[in-house]
Amino acid sequence: MFTGIIECLGKIESVSKDGTNKTFKIKSNISHELKIDQSLAHDGVCLTITKIENDCHWVTAIDETLSKTTLNTWVQGDEINLERCLKLGDRLDGHWVQGHVDTTGICKKITDENGSWKYEIEFQNFENFRTVAKGSITLNGTSLTVVDSEAGKFLVAIIPYTFEHTSIKHLKAGSLVNLEFDIIGKWVKEWMK
Repeated sequence: MFTGIIECLGKIESVSKDGTNKTFKIKSNISHELKIDQSLAHDGVCLTITKIENDCHWVTAIDETLSKTTLNTWVQGDEINLERCLKLGDRLDGHWVQGHVDTTGICKKITDENGSWKYEIEFQNFENFRTVAKGSITLNGTSLTVVDSEAGKFLVAIIPYTFEHTSIKHLKAGSLVNLEFDIIGKWVKEWMK
């Protein structure tokens, strides 16, 4: 379980393929504090640490994960958001995030608001996923508040701190993003069936 409050950025040092799997070597300022078999959110994707060496850690993604997230597009040099799992007793500053990406979306438009930015995100399969204005969404692992919502599309506003300290600053129109919808909304939708 995560909160969507990003701890730091990690840099992809290498990508290797083994059958249908991909292994990523990631350098970060928290890698040396991690443990093998620990869960860590990488741009919102919960992955298991398989190896640690100095300031780098390794994770492997299977075909299922690669096909449903942005991980298949990661290349050496990319910066990604990292968050360790929530400890019992910690403050929950974001919202309940599982690290299970529901789908990917496309950044359609970025508007500079002279002190903040608005990002318009579109996604398919909107019959299964919903956003609501003032509700929560996880975009590349970052807990954000939805500013405006309609079927298959939503807007989020990004403050300067979030822009500077997350991988959101690297998004452009056309960028693919990981989306995890609010777990409460998903349960309500199931109950309404």
